[in-house]
Amino acid sequence: MKSTYKYFKKTKRLGIISALFIFASLQVSCNEDVLDIVPADRFTDEAVWADQALIEAFIGNAYRTIPSGIRYSLYGLSVVTDENNARSNAWAWSVWEGDLNPDDLREVDYWTGANNRNINFWQPINRANIFFENIDRQRAVEIPEATKNRMIGEMKTIRAFSYFKLASLFGGVPLFTNTFSLEDDFRMTRNTFQEVMDFVIAELDEAIALLPETYNNANQGRITKGAAMAIKSRALLYLASPRNNQGGDAQKWQAAADAAKAIIDMGRYSLFDDYKTMFLEENIYNSEMIWQRPYNQFVSPEAVYVELSLYPNGYNGFGQVHPLQNLVDDYETMNGVKPADDPTYNPQNPYVNRDPRFYASILHDGALFQGREVETFYPGGLDSNEGPVSAWNATQTGYYQLKFANERIVNPSGQNMSQTPWTFVRYAEILLNYAEANYFLGNEDITREYLNLVRNRPSVNMPNVTESGEDLFKRIINERRIELVFEEHRWFDVRRWEILQEEADKDRTRMIIRKLPDGTKQYEVAFFKTGNYNPANYLLPIPQTEINKNGMLEQNPGYGADR
Repeated sequence: MKSTYKYFKKTKRLGIISALFIFASLQVSCNEDVLDIVPADRFTDEAVWADQALIEAFIGNAYRTIPSGIRYSLYGLSVVTDENNARSNAWAWSVWEGDLNPDDLREVDYWTGANNRNINFWQPINRANIFFENIDRQRAVEIPEATKNRMIGEMKTIRAFSYFKLASLFGGVPLFTNTFSLEDDFRMTRNTFQEVMDFVIAELDEAIALLPETYNNANQGRITKGAAMAIKSRALLYLASPRNNQGGDAQKWQAAADAAKAIIDMGRYSLFDDYKTMFLEENIYNSEMIWQRPYNQFVSPEAVYVELSLYPNGYNGFGQVHPLQNLVDDYETMNGVKPADDPTYNPQNPYVNRDPRFYASILHDGALFQGREVETFYPGGLDSNEGPVSAWNATQTGYYQLKFANERIVNPSGQNMSQTPWTFVRYAEILLNYAEANYFLGNEDITREYLNLVRNRPSVNMPNVTESGEDLFKRIINERRIELVFEEHRWFDVRRWEILQEEADKDRTRMIIRKLPDGTKQYEVAFFKTGNYNPANYLLPIPQTEINKNGMLEQNPGYGADR
């Protein structure tokens, strides 16, 4: 297995990169090329840093290396929380049982990327470090100051975002702001979580001052001032949260509130009307999207084939992930309460009168999809493991994920797919950040106002939240669970709120549906897999291969030899 520190070796040529990618077309319509390949081996190190176009290509490659939630695999953080099941995946199930293993992080190995095509957060950090060591070189034709400032702002944000993700996943990590030669000692200790986060905030503040608010159509997809501000909003919210703010310092919550409000006051972003379609390629860069990562799979396959991965087996999909009944149970009825608290809810007719975001995110038995109803019932449901098409690709929970999939794709394949972008951050999150920060500041009226803004989106129109006190905080928890589902927030939220134990200890459940001879159906919520809390699991373990290579790198608590 390759060491993390290989990414920090300085080379004379840019052969450390498989290719340079021109990023100027990231913005274009989904029918045009997103990434145009330039052969890296034709350029010397000196040539790249002397040429503005090649520097732009280098920056484009840095964007390309940032892990996203649909890159190569949907077996990311959603399958190791209480959102999704990964079919027949003993590794993910062991995580539910509290058995995270430093010898096998699989698809959540964001440190080495050994099991996910080498995708990790050290790569963009290294590219940023290389950039900063070279951007101030003298050139025959100097880069215009505004352009150079924008480049610096982009790379500072990429580096800050990557360090923020590493710190959120692993705790304190070694803080590198330079590259290394072969003669350097790679054995480094970990900086503290606070040191890393101080660096992240400082980098983002510098980037915010340099970045433009918008780009022309030829540059859509680049990091804007608003994107850097949004990452800062999330980072400050995490820093203010109970896990990282044991004393309940109100100043930290005020900083988080101020960061979110600064974005709101820009007046540049707004909620997109249609929750279901706002994530699809047809609506890329819509009013709600603060930072999105586009893909063009036909030019450069580098992400999971979304429809092929998500569609039910009866629609010729692989059905790789399956929402848990635990998640379904947290979608409110249209009366504004969870089914368990609604006397009008009928467990033998469970999919009527539910939050519209449920229908936009999850395919259930009886859902109308591409002209027919989804059938996960037994016996003989077309989308069950008794179906006639690829029965081994059937759901294990009774559900399929719909969010991010584009229903216009019929008979999905590697040649027939959509170009779904990945959304790193969107405006609804900022509104929820502001609501939460104000809750902890005692401003409950503001909390309710901003929760209800999200709930009152035209395609959602859920009843207003009216609670106060602890009940209001429970509404914050559930609103983020539903609004941001499958967007890789849940893993971090249950940890920063310190509610991991109560969520991890819950058994995972599924829905079993039996169709009777008279055509009626019986619904049974059934046990699926055991859940178990392990306090070590507040952080991911550092891969054991890295500990073995660097004796100064301390493992996270609970993952040592005495475990």
